[in-house]
Amino acid sequence: MDEQFRGTFSSVYRSVHAELTHFFRKRLESQADAADLAQDAFAQWLGWRDRNGVEQPRAFLFHIARNLLRDHWRRQQRQGQIEPLEVIADTAAVQPSPLERLDQQQRLRQLARVLEDLPPRRREALILHRFEGLSQNQVAARMGISLSMVEKHIAAALLHCKQQLARETGTDEQ
Repeated sequence: MDEQFRGTFSSVYRSVHAELTHFFRKRLESQADAADLAQDAFAQWLGWRDRNGVEQPRAFLFHIARNLLRDHWRRQQRQGQIEPLEVIADTAAVQPSPLERLDQQQRLRQLARVLEDLPPRRREALILHRFEGLSQNQVAARMGISLSMVEKHIAAALLHCKQQLARETGTDEQ
């Protein structure tokens, strides 16, 4: 594994693993299965023949995740553990339409711009809590600050995001 890919993989793993595990947890009854499937998604990326050519690792991993989820449901269906209609409904719910994907991408770009405006420590606290799923106590321990300071950072960051997004979308509330 070359150093450039190792760095990319490590960075993506840190930033996407919790989100990917959450994706599976919302759709599966077993937390152990969710964790296993999240690891399988990363393992498949590692085994991909053109792994260095993946331009959007997060999107690629979620594509793999949807396929893994479908395969998991099919295995369960064959074993008589779930009803076929549930599989169809859940699979359809997992795949957004092209218009929904475009809207999601636009909102993510908008959010990224707003987050860039935050002071670094405030942004770090918000990302650790909201996007990586750490509790406020865990954020405080990781950042080496008090729980009260974490709460202030997160509250101020959320207020900033709400105000900026409202301005950008023309729904500015005074």
